Amino acid sequence: MNKALIILFLFISHLGFSQTNEPVDLKVGLVLSGGGAKGLSHIGALKVIDSLGIRIDYIAGTSMGAIIGALYATGYSGKQIDSIFKDVDFDAIISDDLPRKAKTFYERDNSEKYAVTLPFKNFKLKLPSALSRGQNTLSLLTNLMVHVSDIEDFSKLPIPFFCIATNIETGEAVILDKGSLPQATAASSAFPSLFQPVIIDDRMLIDGGVVNNYPIDELKAKGVDVIIGVDVQDDLSSIEDLNSAPDILIQINNYRTIHDMKLKSVKTDVYIKPDISDFNVVSFSQGKAIIDNGELETKKHVEALNTILSKQIKKKKATAQIKPMDSILIHAINIKGNPNYSRAYVLGKLKFKSENKISYNTFQEGVNNLAATSNFESVIYQLQPSQNSEGYNMNLTLKESQQNTYLKLALHYDDLYKSAALINITSKKLLFNSDVLSCDFILGDNIRYNFDYYIDKGFYWSIGLHSRFNQFSKDIPAASILTPEELINIDVNKLDVNVQDFTNQFYLQTLFTKDVSLILGAEHKHLKTETETILTNVSQEETTFENSSFLSVFGQLKLDTYDDKYFPKEGFYFNGNFHLYLYSSDFNDNFSEFSIAKATFGYTTKISKNFTVNFTAEGGFKIGEDSNRSLNFALGGYGNNFINNIKSFYGYEFLELSGNSFVKGLIVLDYEIFKNNHINLAANYANIDDGVFDTGEWITSPDYSGYAVGYSIDTFFGPLEAKYTWSPETKQDVWFVNIGFWF
Repeated sequence: MNKALIILFLFISHLGFSQTNEPVDLKVGLVLSGGGAKGLSHIGALKVIDSLGIRIDYIAGTSMGAIIGALYATGYSGKQIDSIFKDVDFDAIISDDLPRKAKTFYERDNSEKYAVTLPFKNFKLKLPSALSRGQNTLSLLTNLMVHVSDIEDFSKLPIPFFCIATNIETGEAVILDKGSLPQATAASSAFPSLFQPVIIDDRMLIDGGVVNNYPIDELKAKGVDVIIGVDVQDDLSSIEDLNSAPDILIQINNYRTIHDMKLKSVKTDVYIKPDISDFNVVSFSQGKAIIDNGELETKKHVEALNTILSKQIKKKKATAQIKPMDSILIHAINIKGNPNYSRAYVLGKLKFKSENKISYNTFQEGVNNLAATSNFESVIYQLQPSQNSEGYNMNLTLKESQQNTYLKLALHYDDLYKSAALINITSKKLLFNSDVLSCDFILGDNIRYNFDYYIDKGFYWSIGLHSRFNQFSKDIPAASILTPEELINIDVNKLDVNVQDFTNQFYLQTLFTKDVSLILGAEHKHLKTETETILTNVSQEETTFENSSFLSVFGQLKLDTYDDKYFPKEGFYFNGNFHLYLYSSDFNDNFSEFSIAKATFGYTTKISKNFTVNFTAEGGFKIGEDSNRSLNFALGGYGNNFINNIKSFYGYEFLELSGNSFVKGLIVLDYEIFKNNHINLAANYANIDDGVFDTGEWITSPDYSGYAVGYSIDTFFGPLEAKYTWSPETKQDVWFVNIGFWF
């Protein structure tokens, strides 16, 4: 009887104790707010949480908090996420700058000279919905989360997860807890005006921070016992900091979110608010400092965090052993949203087929190739593990662009063409789905134009039309344009020469690979060269040296794997060109059939992360009679987009050296002292004369040399460059300045 009473007493005591104490095993929720670059503080917080051994049972996040929270939920540790973000080029992510090799040769030429591109429709400018399509963001997230691509219910992730987005049509908060995890996190972080909205289930979604930047109530509803929260939102700015329209707009948006946080912060059991007042939403370059601040602030709450830990059953977090995907097997490619572009066109841009194992780089390059066409507003893809075998099915959802006409603008200054403003009209799908018409109008000291029409047939023979008018005036040595006999009779050293070039081409182009093209075509060229330095005796008008039309056929073989046109860090370049001139209107009555062959080879490699060396070798020669000198080679000056056979050469003025054949070597050392700022040293050597290859002079020591030191800044409207050059032969120094893209 006594034993029975004792047992009953102990049972009742235990029951009462269990009702008055915390649960034996706390279920811990983690909520991470949005804040752009300031959200990198979350990584520091996760590193501390991991070091303590706290088990997170549910994660909720918004915007950057959604991205970092999702990665943690898929199995990455805080340290792993830290390593990931150290290697991310946020400038490329934000600008949606696709790799140069993803573009065709025509697309490269058509995109590497414009600073501003604006949609244009019905004679009205149409501002883009955002600066970036978010293509690089989605690609990065898909790659990082491919190991959980078979999970569509986010509660089934290693750590259950959901994030918040905003329905831009209704203004309502949307909980994303099912579907494609990369798409969900991309939608939650689609900052208005920076990234275009993400379409999920026919809903247009943007950054969840617009309506709910700290989803603590939604997380509590999941049944968690305690909540750890990391808040990286802005505080209200003082009047001294409200200096611009964006500052004021951000302040207005912060009224609501800050008011909400006063209510939500008291609901948070462990409220962590790092000091990120010195940073803003795009301070990605200061990522390390932001992460460190998050870690430092979280360590201040170690006591509270340890209290939570003491009430958890010890379970080691299963950190994912995630390896970079080297290769991928695609079983099927399912395509939706391409009514005007055939499946063959899409697959041709992807450049890989189903049932083939390819490198992941090849896979990503294919997606970039498709996005780089600009024929699609969005290229969304999801990788789903194949049900029957190893590998994935690719579900590709395209949204064709409804915008076909664009206004493009640029500004430029150099020492040859002087100041210039470029206005471009580009129209796509004019006659065919794959055609592009582009017309440049160049206004300034030298009025010019470029016209291009191109029908892109991919790896088949594409068709192109090109027309240009180019002109410039420059003082050049008289010997560059006059024969020795003419120089005897004219007592001048320099001539103020005006050059006009009107060129029209019809050509066919085929691609052997993405970076190798062959062009065959026919060309009409009218060339006029005149000066007022020498006047005729009769009319006192300018003297005309050339005023002839030429007809030719040509071929061009081009290889270009440079990663950047203006500041390459790696890659090869080759451009071989052959022209056969068959006919001339023969202004000087001295034409006979001739040919010109020339080639350029370049190689760029990185010595270190910021130190690059570029080697370039060039050469060319004329075949046939040399009576007509109008298209001879000319060296001197600095430039990137010269016409005909004019070549740059440091240490000499424009067109200062001339001949019917030449060889040239150039080495450039480039050091990026800090982002987009370059110091460069250059040395070039050349032999140029008539018959350089006939006499063997091309392999002798160089007759001409020049050296340069320069400072360059890579900006959104093109390079800003200043170069000091010097030649030991002439003992002269020459300055060259360039502003903006070359056109």
